[in-house]
Amino acid sequence: MLPIVKLIRAPMSRRQFWLTKIAVFLAVSVFIGWFYAWADGRFFPENTRVGFKHGVVHGALMPMALPSLLMGKDVKIYDENNDGRNYKLGYIVGINICGLLFFGSIFWKRPKKVPAETAVLPPVTKSTS
Repeated sequence: MLPIVKLIRAPMSRRQFWLTKIAVFLAVSVFIGWFYAWADGRFFPENTRVGFKHGVVHGALMPMALPSLLMGKDVKIYDENNDGRNYKLGYIVGINICGLLFFGSIFWKRPKKVPAETAVLPPVTKSTS
């Protein structure tokens, strides 16, 4: 029978860790810029009064507009032809959802696994009733 060999990955240096994070962030930013350019014509209808649902979509797209704006494109981030309060509430909900997904992914870390051998289990006691 062949022995089982565990492959252990060498730990990343701090520099390598941050360069990887920055590269992923930039790649995601470029993709989001492209996606925003695609979505701009589809989710900002002309001559239509928009409400809560469009507000959520526009709010989610607003932070995604940053890469497009940095690349020199003048993109829409808010629809002036809206129904007022409901649109604004949807807009705020959309911004928060997008912020949670986009910026939350930057700070997310995988939970560390505890090896089964080192896990400490509480002692089992029998209750005498």
